[in-house]
Amino acid sequence: MPHFAAVLFDLDGTLLDTAPDLGAAVNHVLSANAMPPLDDEVIRRIASDGALGLLKAGFGEEQLAQMDTPLLRQALLDYYAAHLYEGTHPYPGMVEFIASLNQAAIPWGIVTNKPAFLTEPLMAQVSELPQCGVIVSADTLPQRKPHPAPLLYACQQLGVTAAHCLYIGDHIRDIEAGRAAGMQTAIAGWGYLDPQENSALWGADVQFADVAALHAWLHQH
Repeated sequence: MPHFAAVLFDLDGTLLDTAPDLGAAVNHVLSANAMPPLDDEVIRRIASDGALGLLKAGFGEEQLAQMDTPLLRQALLDYYAAHLYEGTHPYPGMVEFIASLNQAAIPWGIVTNKPAFLTEPLMAQVSELPQCGVIVSADTLPQRKPHPAPLLYACQQLGVTAAHCLYIGDHIRDIEAGRAAGMQTAIAGWGYLDPQENSALWGADVQFADVAALHAWLHQH
């Protein structure tokens, strides 16, 4: 395995494909309000924008502004919290990749902008990805990504220096946070990248099409 002392992951769109359950939650709210469902492609494109982004896509900003948005958001989160790990799954190759990190005694963890009341119950159900060393959620600290503080906190908890850590994510804020923390950064090309964005401009050290390519790259380094 490589010289990295630790590997950190974004959660949604990087470690786990959570779009199926996020989509089911927003479509539940849309159906309850006599609105047509969002299709899978739209859900994957905006899943990183959270509950509000999904609601904006479903209702349209203009209509949503005339509705009780906090109530709709709470309805979405309530449904999602009750169905966290039904359609959600680790990305292909991720189980094997995490197993190789564990075998090499390289600690790994999660830094996400998902709130802890969703992150922690979700990860408690993902038994096929054991030995997660640290979980930093949106509300663990006063700051969240793209601020580097959550990543630096994760390193502190794992007992590693940021310069010897790799952070992997699928959004520009992940790369900005990782660079600001002084980490090496990688783009999860398998995640929820907006096709209209040019991820080559984000300034990451490397981008991977799939987990197998990430795995191979780490072994080569």
